[in-house]
Amino acid sequence: MEHSEVDPEATIEERDFEAALRPKRLAEFEGQPRVREQLGLVLDAAQHRGSAPDHVLLSGPPGLGKTTLAMIIAAELNTGLRISSGPAIQHAGDLAAILSGLDEGEVLFLDEIHRLSRPAEEMLYLAMEDFRVDVIVGKGPGATAIPIDLPPFTLVGATTRAGLLPGPLRDRFGFTAQLDFYAADDLAGIVAGSAAKLGVRIKDDARSEIAGRSRGTPRIANRLLRRVRDFAQVKGHAQVTRDVARAALDLYEVDERGLDRLDRSVLEALTKLFDGGPVGLSTLALSVGEEIETVSEVAEPFLIREGLMVRTPRGRVATRAAYEHVGVRPPSSMPSLFDGD
Repeated sequence: MEHSEVDPEATIEERDFEAALRPKRLAEFEGQPRVREQLGLVLDAAQHRGSAPDHVLLSGPPGLGKTTLAMIIAAELNTGLRISSGPAIQHAGDLAAILSGLDEGEVLFLDEIHRLSRPAEEMLYLAMEDFRVDVIVGKGPGATAIPIDLPPFTLVGATTRAGLLPGPLRDRFGFTAQLDFYAADDLAGIVAGSAAKLGVRIKDDARSEIAGRSRGTPRIANRLLRRVRDFAQVKGHAQVTRDVARAALDLYEVDERGLDRLDRSVLEALTKLFDGGPVGLSTLALSVGEEIETVSEVAEPFLIREGLMVRTPRGRVATRAAYEHVGVRPPSSMPSLFDGD
């Protein structure tokens, strides 16, 4: 699972695929009913006033639709959309160039906004509040600040790590939306819509099978649908049934709970090599042949959310559910999760 709405490792075909399946309007956006209703009110009220909406902060794990919502906001406002990201803006001058090029009412989407550099962040404060930037000309004692007025615009910021966002920046957003993982029924609906756009005939139970293995994430559901579609085409199945979906997903090593090869490797290492833990993260990563960041940012969040692993002061510990999932008998006496706290 990546940490931005655009997968840096995706091929051009994959990105085109994801773009084609994105809903274009708020009414088409399935799931997140609370966020959808709240955002709809913000946009409708601004349009009635004839002014730019408040700045919007979208927070939540990767793949839940933050980029899609930014595109929908621009579409609902019938205005342009500029897209950039925190890591791409290294200097205040980079941000000033983007801001000064905005048209009135335009939407600026900044992905991974928590990774903005400090000088750019401080410039953004003034731009969001007063629609102005101060450009520094010269160096040293002779440097002067030239104020540049900006047309009213709406900033849509996205972050997967809201806790890293500085308070002064977070407070300047008029509306904050926390996106949650999707229910299986909502994901099944998304799979149905995507299948229709792709011309894939799929039965209801097959949609549910894909949804149940998608980790509550629409992006993963769409990617699994594509793998199932490929499998069905190659094997000569005119329609995707539950058996076809199961066979395809088993081939790609995605089990019934959505765990993939890396997830199972981590659980097997915990339960078989380290007797359930506790074990340090670096040791655990070495045992599965992965980088520390891959284990901590890709595998761990889902395993913890599923109740299969716990972080403790002494290291990672497998739960009884983890033993059951990998088919290993748990020890008769499980260690206290907080020994040594």
